[in-house]
Amino acid sequence: MSIVKINVLSVPAEQRETLEKRFSSRAGAVESSDGFEWFELLRPVEGTDQYLVYTRWRDEAAFQAWMEGPMKAAHQGGQGGPGGQGGEAGGE
Repeated sequence: MSIVKINVLSVPAEQRETLEKRFSSRAGAVESSDGFEWFELLRPVEGTDQYLVYTRWRDEAAFQAWMEGPMKAAHQGGQGGPGGQGGEAGGE
């Protein structure tokens, strides 16, 4: 059975365009990962600043392999960015 991981990113209005461009420029980066099934970046609902980053994976092992490999490597370059606060919610 697939699992879903949802990151919640709080992004101030003035940084939203930058965030969306970053996700757009990395299109395809996660899609080639083993076990990856689906991705969506959901914009904030009116009156909030929270983006939802929705990913679906074959299983927890595939997600963890991506977290410890490609995702970790992509974020070790010291690239800061919009979304100073984030959290994760997961589900099966």
